[in-house]
Amino acid sequence: MSHKTISQSISIVHPISLSQGRNAEVWDTDGKRYIDFVGGIGVLNLGHCHPAVVDAIREQATRLTHYAFNAAPHAPYIELMERLTAFIPVTYPVSGMLTNSGAEACENALKIARGATGRTAVIAFDGGFHGRTLATLNLNGKVAPYKQNVGVLPGPVYHLPYPSADNDVTCNDALKALERVFSVEIDINDVACFIVEPVQGEAGFLALDVTFAKHLRRLCDEHNILLIADEIQSGFGRTGQRFAFSRLGIEPDLILLGKSIAGGVPLGAVVGRKELLDTLPKGGLGGTYSGNPIACAAALATLDVMSDTQLQAWGEQQEAAIVGRHAAWQSKKLSPYLGRLTGVGAMRGIELLHPDGTPASAQLTQLLSLARNAGLLLMPSGRSRHIIRLLAPLTIEPAVLEEGLDILEACLQKLD
Repeated sequence: MSHKTISQSISIVHPISLSQGRNAEVWDTDGKRYIDFVGGIGVLNLGHCHPAVVDAIREQATRLTHYAFNAAPHAPYIELMERLTAFIPVTYPVSGMLTNSGAEACENALKIARGATGRTAVIAFDGGFHGRTLATLNLNGKVAPYKQNVGVLPGPVYHLPYPSADNDVTCNDALKALERVFSVEIDINDVACFIVEPVQGEAGFLALDVTFAKHLRRLCDEHNILLIADEIQSGFGRTGQRFAFSRLGIEPDLILLGKSIAGGVPLGAVVGRKELLDTLPKGGLGGTYSGNPIACAAALATLDVMSDTQLQAWGEQQEAAIVGRHAAWQSKKLSPYLGRLTGVGAMRGIELLHPDGTPASAQLTQLLSLARNAGLLLMPSGRSRHIIRLLAPLTIEPAVLEEGLDILEACLQKLD
């Protein structure tokens, strides 16, 4: 599908044109129905056009469509920040700022880290993804396609192996690499922050090793380094909890938010320790559209729906269905390409591997097409684009979830 007026540097996964959606189902302009296991790449934890979110958008649009908060504060921004900071499961006083996106939240977190520490170096992780803006590009733990043809990137940035049971990198592997960085690459006293995804998204839903996370927290405390948790994809219930860092038994200093924060309306945030958010001078943070009233209203409606009980129930239901199906598929040797299940909670990936253990990237490409033709939209991930990323709305009806898994099962059997 070619769109002559749209940059050809934008990569399209599914060559269709969508016209409408309802919860976990979408329809294209030809009227064909699809079950959506993409969810706007993790944006629609509450599904397409959640009634509470739609009502909030409509009501707010009749009152105030926009005002720049740094010109004159408005009530939706104030109310959302009060609710949002209370929603963050940490023990310290929290404050924050709203942004237009997750990448913008990351950019502002880097500014905050520099201002608070007086240092510039950042340590990120292989396989990580933090955005497509110039500074966030250098944080990404993958060159192609993000860092190609753009020249020297802002830094300094150093990368470590990401330890996870899902990628066979151990805690000790990462600790040895960390020791090397500080002995060969950078003085520990020049490091402003570590930035890490509690569950990596783009890399294929890899869950961070708990022991390593606790070691990292202690290291940061000992050397006055900030720990930034990127919860842009893993947050707002994706793992069955409010945020994925809770399963690690640590508290980050700054937390990046986005994607499912506002039910599909563009919004992001950086939140964390109040003393850090107050470090930069007046005017150092802000933005014309950041915290738009309509986006704030959508986020408030989202928080109304996301009770702990509801998040846990949704997460457990979806996890049980995916884990159960995958185990059954493995038991009956459904496909020679079927690999392991990655991730935690309802944030799950399925590896496709050749019998020799190498990534089955071509088979995943084939699967995307087979599933789409059968009425199921899937999202690829992984360094070799060989992991199916399952991002169905948490609110998906059980029957629709089973229907989608039935389609996936049938398509996996057809891979060659």
